[in-house]
Amino acid sequence: MKKLKYLEHYPKEFISQVQKLIDDKKLDKYLLSKYKTTHEYKSDKALYEYTIDIKNQFLKKSLPLSKVVYDGKINVINDALGIHTFISRVQGGKLKSKNEIKIASIFKNVPEEFLRMIVVHELAHIKEKQHDKAFYNLCTFIEPNYHQYEFDLRVYLTYIDKFGKLY
Repeated sequence: MKKLKYLEHYPKEFISQVQKLIDDKKLDKYLLSKYKTTHEYKSDKALYEYTIDIKNQFLKKSLPLSKVVYDGKINVINDALGIHTFISRVQGGKLKSKNEIKIASIFKNVPEEFLRMIVVHELAHIKEKQHDKAFYNLCTFIEPNYHQYEFDLRVYLTYIDKFGKLY
């Protein structure tokens, strides 16, 4: 079986199903049948508002977000889907902290479910720094379909890797 790097940690039966879709040239049909359209949050301002809406609904008491942007420098293949940074600075006699989220620009044109999964993931890092059980519990609290969206996003990344962009 060929190596599908985005799906390495999934059960073999899942990987073989995706490999069969690739071999049968039906992976695009699978994705398009589940996720027909792309989201409408194309600008940094729209992304910020989208993210703040989710944050205010589920993480009201968490630290504020100072910035949410698409970042063309994030290389999905080698780095990450998004990045959450927490910066502390001394300004005058006070310690100021800033939370920032950057999402890879490739996700400007994907289904909203994929963008939501990435935003939820990065928002969860505000409260939970490690990828542990508490982190994933928070992700599924915010988005009950988090794991399905993550899997399908990884299938989409596999598609991009093999064939190029779909959306």
